[in-house]
Amino acid sequence: MANRSSEISGYYKLNVEERLELLGTFSNLTQEELEVLRMHGSLSMELADKLIENVVSTFEIPVGIAPNFRINGKDYLIPMAIEEASVVAACSNAARIARSAGGFVSESTEPIMIGQIQIVKYDSLEDLKKTILEHENEILKLANTRSKTLSSLGAGARGIEIRTLDDPQRSVVVHLLIDVRDAMGANVVNSMCETVAPYLEEITGCRTNLRILSNLTPHRVSRSRAIFKKDLIGGEEVVDNIISAYHMANVDPFRAATHNKGIMNGIDAVLLATLNDWRSAEANAHTYHVLTGNFSLTKYSKTPEGDLLGEIEIPIAVGTVGGSTNTVKKAAIYRKVLGIENSREFANVLAAVGLAQNFAAVRALSSEGIQKGHMSLHARSLAASVGAQNEEIDLVSDTMVKNGTISMSKAKELLEDIRKRTNK
Repeated sequence: MANRSSEISGYYKLNVEERLELLGTFSNLTQEELEVLRMHGSLSMELADKLIENVVSTFEIPVGIAPNFRINGKDYLIPMAIEEASVVAACSNAARIARSAGGFVSESTEPIMIGQIQIVKYDSLEDLKKTILEHENEILKLANTRSKTLSSLGAGARGIEIRTLDDPQRSVVVHLLIDVRDAMGANVVNSMCETVAPYLEEITGCRTNLRILSNLTPHRVSRSRAIFKKDLIGGEEVVDNIISAYHMANVDPFRAATHNKGIMNGIDAVLLATLNDWRSAEANAHTYHVLTGNFSLTKYSKTPEGDLLGEIEIPIAVGTVGGSTNTVKKAAIYRKVLGIENSREFANVLAAVGLAQNFAAVRALSSEGIQKGHMSLHARSLAASVGAQNEEIDLVSDTMVKNGTISMSKAKELLEDIRKRTNK
């Protein structure tokens, strides 16, 4: 074991089974463990091997459905792929409460992405800006040669922005503003940047460096709002507590990190179920506050009737065409379950899910505490993880919750005791 080396020449040239066997030798996997890795579910190994590099297996994550959502007068069932207990249940309950006041009202701006082209080593900043702006039409026309589809839809590159950075080189960054319609847009944006960069060098005499999309999308923002009636969430005191918690999150980065994570618990789960880029969504959301000056992506206030008004403003770049969302059958099915027609509707749904999930978490913190509901579900997960089956899961988890001791060791102890008594 001490002499094993991870330096493997031509690992990518091996087929899946050969890679798996080599992995088994390196990691001392048993035949039973290798058989588990050979299980691939509905995603064939042939397709998996085409989606990413060096494939050895696939990985299953539980998918739950959050009912009760009404968004802009339309009903939705929300597929959520996540391993964390209580998320789906909390989201469903939040949607039920919001539904009593009409549900969520969402809106999304045009799907404008930003492509960045970095220019370095220039003489006159004013001359550089002037030259670029004088050639704006040519720049946009050149960029739009990269997508006949977007051009035919009246979309594509629409404008440019010029920014100066306070880095050691005083870099100038040209932003291409690109309407990507129903795509997430990464590939077409990158392609346009690569195409335009040589032309910028030609007209400016300067050198370009980075040429890539930005995952921050301040022009592609979604908003959602809902009223949560005070009588359904614990009364005026809970309403006041939630508002107080929001104010803390909006000024304290330590609280904001957890507060906004609650939003992404919901959004990421839907993105993963539909095989959209949840890492991009995370980066986008958690950087947005730099522009707005608000740490919290949600806002809570009191209505004249004393109910709770929840609002969210969050940048969302999501696609319904391209990528793996149509290639992998389950992802396509979950998108069908959502019943969305385009990327803006999808963004509207995601904003509502993010608000629902955040409300559920903050409400729990502001009333009975986060652990009460979360830990009962966590107890069931622990019971299953130590091998409990069927009614054993209920017995182990209920006992742990009742005694207030929820741990892996306690679950094992209780399961052993149950089986000893059963065998007698």
